[in-house]
Amino acid sequence: MSLTGPRQPAKSGSAAKSLVIFCHGYGSNGEDLIGLAPHWADLLPDTEFVAPNAPGNVPGLPGGYQWFGLSQMNPEIIAQGARDAAPALDEFVDAELARTGLGADRLALVGFSQGTMLALQVGLRRRQKIAGILGYSGALAAPEKLAAEIASKPKVQLIHGDADEVLPVAFSMQAMEALRGAGVDTRWHISHKVPHSIGHDGLALGGQFLQEILDPAS
Repeated sequence: MSLTGPRQPAKSGSAAKSLVIFCHGYGSNGEDLIGLAPHWADLLPDTEFVAPNAPGNVPGLPGGYQWFGLSQMNPEIIAQGARDAAPALDEFVDAELARTGLGADRLALVGFSQGTMLALQVGLRRRQKIAGILGYSGALAAPEKLAAEIASKPKVQLIHGDADEVLPVAFSMQAMEALRGAGVDTRWHISHKVPHSIGHDGLALGGQFLQEILDPAS
């Protein structure tokens, strides 16, 4: 199954020199996260943004998609779900790199919540290292297995609100520890009084991170 979703071409009007792929959260869709692109387009004028819809529909939620079923925050369910969903995102990444003619080092994955789980699951297991992973309000699936499974070590920025009632900030702390333990250049930021969403500080910091890894000469 080929994933599809909204796109925003490079603001410069020229062929894209870098690519950002958004991975939305459970019950959301690509239209939600593509809304971040205009905030970062001035920082990354030569970057194309694409936000595919996850492969699964959420029962009873029209327009809502899921990377995998998430009835409870059980670590085993998350680990299995992320493994099962990874091939769909992996194939999409391959197709987008082929379409644009860009190398893996010109790609960043940006995830929110369940999308962060997928971005980390896929980005760290691709043999050709991507530029980086920006993860909001998420978690790392099966952190105890990362050291044995990691295939490349892109830079990672994790951002989480300390008022998150869906995925507590402890999930990002656990992810950071596992990532650093596996030798991944990982930084993290806590957004104070921010619930399960992206605060203004997180939005700005995310843009700076993407500019650093995709347009280092700026």
